[in-house]
Amino acid sequence: MKPIVPQKAPYGLELEAGTYFWCACGRSAQQPFCDGSHKGTGISPFRFVLEEKRKVWLCGCKHTRKPPFCDGMHKAL
Repeated sequence: MKPIVPQKAPYGLELEAGTYFWCACGRSAQQPFCDGSHKGTGISPFRFVLEEKRKVWLCGCKHTRKPPFCDGMHKAL
């Protein structure tokens, strides 16, 4: 199953240090984070850890080759 494209732009967020689960399927109502909507799709969320507070650009199109971060793939969609 292919991911849904919730937006063709990254999510720019200032995140605290901690563990996060990026939605890889595009179905979550809590974009860009997982809310469990992937169940039954065969697509799993991507776990990532930030060691310190920082600004991140998380992929919004779900086609990045560097999950969970935007690599510009949305420009080709």
